[in-house]
Amino acid sequence: MPADIKTREDVYSLVCNFYKKVRKDPEIGHFFNEVIRDWDAHIEKLTDFWESNLFFKALYKENPQKVHVKVDKENNQEIASYHFGIWLNLWFETIDQLFSGELANRAKNNARKMSSHLYLKIFQARESKA
Repeated sequence: MPADIKTREDVYSLVCNFYKKVRKDPEIGHFFNEVIRDWDAHIEKLTDFWESNLFFKALYKENPQKVHVKVDKENNQEIASYHFGIWLNLWFETIDQLFSGELANRAKNNARKMSSHLYLKIFQARESKA
């Protein structure tokens, strides 16, 4: 059985392996590949986000809601809950391949909550523009 997520290096490994899958995914890869120009910087930023999220460190300072609303707008408001489902499945699959334990489960639960919240914010932004 794999060990739990314990360090920034573990979080970095999770994020890197996850985004390798996302970038290749035929249904959601384009949302990322068409927007992200510097993947190394993006991986570092998301490692900060998940390290903050899992270890309660204040490393991540940006607003993910604004970023996701912008990406949705740039994609003709085509991001659907279905896409978040694919994202979650890839996240869970990556965690299960690499880790198990309390923080691995927290990473799954937090991603589930976050995906619901972000999709709601995307939907609300569409409604406010209608």
